[in-house]
Amino acid sequence: MIYAILAYLLWGAFPAFFPLLEPAAPLEILAHRFVWTLGFMVLVLTVTRHWRPLREASLRTWGWVALAGFFISGNWGIYVYTVNTGHVAEAALGYFINPIVSVALGVLFLKERLSPLQTLSVGIAFLGVLVLTITLGTPPLLALGLAFSFGFYGLIKKRVPLTSTESLTAETIVIFPIAAAYLLFLSSQGESTFTEFGWQHTALLMTAGVVTATPLLFFGKGVKEVPLAAIGMLQYMTPTMQMLWAVFVTKEDISTARWVGFIIIWVSVAIFMTDIALRARHRAHIKKSRRV
Repeated sequence: MIYAILAYLLWGAFPAFFPLLEPAAPLEILAHRFVWTLGFMVLVLTVTRHWRPLREASLRTWGWVALAGFFISGNWGIYVYTVNTGHVAEAALGYFINPIVSVALGVLFLKERLSPLQTLSVGIAFLGVLVLTITLGTPPLLALGLAFSFGFYGLIKKRVPLTSTESLTAETIVIFPIAAAYLLFLSSQGESTFTEFGWQHTALLMTAGVVTATPLLFFGKGVKEVPLAAIGMLQYMTPTMQMLWAVFVTKEDISTARWVGFIIIWVSVAIFMTDIALRARHRAHIKKSRRV
C-alpha cells in the first residue's frame, strides 16, 4: 500500500515537471523518457544482479511485457501532450475515470470481489465521473485515452511474472529501438531540441528517465501486492493533486458543476479508504485474539 501511495504522490507532482521540458514536443519528450529510463534501469539491474530472470523469461512473458510497453507508451504520450497544451484539468479527469476502469478490470478479469462499502464507493465514483463528463460538453477523448491505457497497463502488470525492476526494464527494452530511431530521425532533420537550448534543457531531458521510472517502480511493486480495485481507488490521489495544480498554478477555469463532480468522487474515495481501514483493523483484532 505504501509503495502505491508513493507512486501516486509522485505522479501527482508531474504537472510541475513536464512543462520544464519545453520547447521539446511531446513525442520527443516521450522518446527521451524511454532512452534515459533504459539507461537508469540497466544500472539498477547491474548493481542488483537481476539480469538472469530477463534472460530466462519465456516468449509469453516477453509478449506481455511488449503489450505493457505499448500501453504505457500511449499513456505517457497522451499525458505529456495534455499537460503541455494547458489541459491539466482534462488530464485529471482521465485519472478520475481510470480507477473505475481498474476496478472493472479487476472484477472482470481477476475475479476480485468488492465489499458492500466498496461497491457503494465505486457507484458514487461512477456518478461523479458522469457529472464531470457531462459538464465537458464533448466526449473527453484525451481523458478516456489516459484512463483505459493505464487501466490495461495495471492489469497486464498483474500478470507479468517479474519483479517491478525486471518488468520495467523489459518493457523499456522493447520500446527503446523505436524511441532511439525517432530521436535519430529528429536529429537528421534538424528538429531535435536536445542540445539546442543549453545544458539545463539537456540535463532535464536526461533526468526524465529517472523521474518517470521511480513512480513506475513503486507502482510495479504495489500492484503485485494490493488488489487492483484498491490500486484503482488509491489513484484518486493523483488527479486531486493535478486539480489543485490546475486551479492554483495554471489558473484553469473550473465550473461549479465540475467542482460538484470532484466532490462526489472525493466522497467515494473517503468511503473506500474507510472500508480498507476497518478491514485492516478487523484483521489485526483477529490476529490479536488468536495469539491470546
